[in-house]
Amino acid sequence: MCDFPLISDPNLIVGMEHSEDAGVYKLREDLAIIQTLDFFTPIVDDPYTYGQIAVTNALSDVYAMGGKPLTAMNIVCFPLKTMDISILRQILLGGLDKMHEAGVLLVGGHSVEDPELKYGISVTGIVHPEKVLLNSGALPGDLLILTKALGTGIVSTAIKAGIADPSLVDQSVACMATLNKIAGEIVQTTPSVHACTDITGFGLLGHAAEMIERRDIGIRVFSDKVPFFPKIRGLAEMGVLPAGLYRNKDFRMPLIDISPGCPEWRSDILFDPQTSGGLLFALASDQGATCLARLHDAGITEAAIIGEVVTSPPGRIVVE
Repeated sequence: MCDFPLISDPNLIVGMEHSEDAGVYKLREDLAIIQTLDFFTPIVDDPYTYGQIAVTNALSDVYAMGGKPLTAMNIVCFPLKTMDISILRQILLGGLDKMHEAGVLLVGGHSVEDPELKYGISVTGIVHPEKVLLNSGALPGDLLILTKALGTGIVSTAIKAGIADPSLVDQSVACMATLNKIAGEIVQTTPSVHACTDITGFGLLGHAAEMIERRDIGIRVFSDKVPFFPKIRGLAEMGVLPAGLYRNKDFRMPLIDISPGCPEWRSDILFDPQTSGGLLFALASDQGATCLARLHDAGITEAAIIGEVVTSPPGRIVVE
């Protein structure tokens, strides 16, 4: 929530006042634009893959708002004195290939020389003003569906420690580079979807907490239904956990109740900060099975119903 004085505008549908995924501004009664940007330092060694993941991550904010991304602009910070320019070409090529896959046009960008490499994009998308999805629209009785497995933060930590299984690394990289485009289209065409967000640095429980802040609802999470990468359990039990996970836990634990039946390694995974994670959305219970089947039929096999929205206890998340 923003503490700075902001200029109001009747056409501003979503601004900085709440923890939404992007800004939305109404242009006319049937059209609004979505604006977002994201960039970060490399999380993989391969520059082409890094470019893919950075673009995939940024586009997810538009899908989470119920929109369609149209154009993008590159954001580049590059250490010219210490890195060969061919590395930047590969990063940009990886990003461009993901934009092509998403049907997004690259229209420009900006670069600066910087000692630390960073890459990402700003994105402009469109949505009907009456079909904007907020992370705060969930209703009692809704089911919660998650579309990607968790664990990218733990895998990254294992890579840094030199103990990551190659197959696990491949799974994590493939997940981060997978667009939420198809999942977003299914969300947009499913009746009674009331809220949506994408899972990134705050972890599953952190983003779920944003769904219930300042509202008289709560969430039950079925921890044994939450998808995560195979072999992540062993790493979590060994304590191979990123610093961001501990920060997420410290920040959100005051409103979370973890049942004795949920082991610590599993609850840790629920706090794991994700890069380019899946969509988490709330929909009417009578649409849950049909929507989940559509996701699976579309190849989003990790998608699962992982919880429900409840009236009691309000303002809290119960992890079972």
